[in-house]
Amino acid sequence: MRIFPLALLQSASAGEPAGAAYRPNTSATTRAAGTRLRAIDILRGLVIVLMVLDHVRHYFHVSGFAFDPLDPARTTALLYATRWVTHFCATTFVFLTGVSAWLQAANGKAKPVLSGFLLKRGIWLVILEVTVVSFGWSFSLPYFMFLQVIWAIGWAMVALAAFVWLPHRVILGIGIAIVMGHNLLDPLTPQQFGSLGWLWVFLHEGGMWSAGGAPIAFVGYPVLAWIGVMALGFGLGPVFLSAKRDRALVLIGAAMIVAFLTLRALNGYGDPRPWAAETSWAATVMRFLDVTKYPPSLLFVCATLGPMLLIVPLLERWSGAAGRVLRVFGAVPLFAYLLHVYLVHALSIVAHLLSGRSTDGLFDFLRKAFLDPGALSALDFPISATFAAWGTTLLLLYPCCRWWGAVKARRRDWWLSYL
Repeated sequence: MRIFPLALLQSASAGEPAGAAYRPNTSATTRAAGTRLRAIDILRGLVIVLMVLDHVRHYFHVSGFAFDPLDPARTTALLYATRWVTHFCATTFVFLTGVSAWLQAANGKAKPVLSGFLLKRGIWLVILEVTVVSFGWSFSLPYFMFLQVIWAIGWAMVALAAFVWLPHRVILGIGIAIVMGHNLLDPLTPQQFGSLGWLWVFLHEGGMWSAGGAPIAFVGYPVLAWIGVMALGFGLGPVFLSAKRDRALVLIGAAMIVAFLTLRALNGYGDPRPWAAETSWAATVMRFLDVTKYPPSLLFVCATLGPMLLIVPLLERWSGAAGRVLRVFGAVPLFAYLLHVYLVHALSIVAHLLSGRSTDGLFDFLRKAFLDPGALSALDFPISATFAAWGTTLLLLYPCCRWWGAVKARRRDWWLSYL
């Protein structure tokens, strides 16, 4: 779903020629152009590992379709943690995509080239979401589409392709404004926009899209808030090449966590769902931490991006075997994402066949999950099976990602940048 010097890298000003790149102050830069940044690859790899856990749960455990694993009335501490920890994935993926775009600019990629790449790459991701990814989730023709993180990243890249022509500080301001302010739009509903209601579903509300009265897709990731997260990543890109990177990231991460705790305790602005005390302290904590992901509220972004920024300085120093494994995943995130969807789905079919369970629910999976969840009643393995399937999927995924990473390292074909 791939960081550091007193002066920050300088962005292009409004008065520079249209083809100018964002030029770093070379006397302040400690990284050679084109060098991969270890912490970003490790962080992406960690996100992929967590993402696989979430998607395995959907195909093996009843909480994938029958009830919310964050509901204190129905969940357990282990199941809750299994779901909540995966909240870090989408925010980190989208934010780091923005950071990576800024690093390309800082490494000398001219604005027209960067803008064109972001536009083409974004459109490509949207196409992948509605074809390869949706089929992988469903294993049926025709298939129901669940428009998720690849969809959101694609449209956010399209928006960033336009933003890169603006001064750097303006892009940062746009990111901050959207992340902090989009919850002001929560009272608006698609019905208020009449025939353009589908556009509000696309931008902010999320929900079902239909054609001829039949549901064809569910917009799980309305794009406006994610555009803000990506613009924020681009705007904060210079921090990752600053000599004071570690201190700055710790301060920003800590500030976001404090903002989350303060705003959530006040139970006011920042999330459309207020929390209330439950009958036990554990359930109360669960309710407090349960913030809105679809679309990501201000508090969701603070609660997930804050801790991730805090650990970047530690990841940069991680030199053990686990770090090397995570770098393999993180160096080829799109390849890992696409392949894991098919591996998880196929593994679930094999597990159901071996255990004598019906596999009917595993074909046209998304349509049944949204419109006929009773058809998925056989997907009720114990949570231990979810963890076993998680480990198995990662074992199968690792050599494939290592091979693809080697291919990309030794070849420079233009199309490799799109996978």
